[in-house]
Amino acid sequence: MTAGLPGSVTLLPVPGVPEVRAGDDLAGLLTTALSALGDLQEGDVLVVSSKVVSKALGLREPEGRAREDLVLRHSRRVVAERATPAGGTTRIVEAVAGPVMAAAGLDASNTGPDGGTLVLPEDPDAAARELHEGLVRHGAPARVAVVLSDTAGRPWRSGQTDLALGSWGLRVLDDLRGGTDADGRPLAVTARAVADEVTAAADLVKGKLGGIAAAVVRGLTDHLAESGGDGARSLVRTGPTDWFGLGRAEAVRTALGAAPGTVEAATVGIPSVRPEDDEDRGERAVRLALLGQAPGVTVTGSAAEGYAVRSPDPVLAGRVAARLEVALAGEQVAALVVVELAGDASADD
Repeated sequence: MTAGLPGSVTLLPVPGVPEVRAGDDLAGLLTTALSALGDLQEGDVLVVSSKVVSKALGLREPEGRAREDLVLRHSRRVVAERATPAGGTTRIVEAVAGPVMAAAGLDASNTGPDGGTLVLPEDPDAAARELHEGLVRHGAPARVAVVLSDTAGRPWRSGQTDLALGSWGLRVLDDLRGGTDADGRPLAVTARAVADEVTAAADLVKGKLGGIAAAVVRGLTDHLAESGGDGARSLVRTGPTDWFGLGRAEAVRTALGAAPGTVEAATVGIPSVRPEDDEDRGERAVRLALLGQAPGVTVTGSAAEGYAVRSPDPVLAGRVAARLEVALAGEQVAALVVVELAGDASADD
């Protein structure tokens, strides 16, 4: 971007950071690489890939451990899951590190000679603060911000972008509520996610393939926090403010006793990442409807012809039929469900 104009922002890649190993002084390595750019200036924002932070901190799972087990270990909860053609399961989770993302942010690419799988810091904001303290010890101005970046997908949008995983010294949110727009109208909901915008911009010069671990974003002095700021974790929506705490299918399955990431979900069967026909989805709905129910009830039929629930106990039959209707709706299968009491003459014909 063009420097010198009012409101302009400059993006500077920081090449020259060597392969980072566990125990390395990352702040020192970055300081050396930054010297080619004339060092950090007051008001700069240094965006650093979380991958090199994990390497320096030794946050690595060794080779040979099942990836799905690792994902669950580094997750607070599972939001959505889909079976893959290779026989595995892809999960969207709330990572221990904070964000809702695929596979808890585990990374098996560009892991360096030590191999294994890199995992995210449990407290990325604290990691950003510690890196800032290290940079200051190496001579950087105190009034600079540090943002740790990671890559994630976004709901309803194709592709991935970088987001702020951890932050220190930056006002991560520019809350414009209570102000007015250019026409004088009141702003009621606008709050710019500055940390995410900065991180995504920095990725334009860091890239994914060139081995550039950091970038300087210059020209955002007004967005620096007087102290450490609220941190990137404050940007994560969970709890009552999260309108999408579970995927569409997972919300139904959870209500019927098969929450994602559980043995019950695996027993019923996990939806595929690829399209499935109505019969496959209908069979899964039947298993879900019968999950945890008393013996003495059967379900016959198909998605094309409809399903019949049979039991000598009318209450049990009605309950399973109701569960099946909900399960079919969750699978987006339109099929008729009827109850047939065992012993009925109509059922024996």
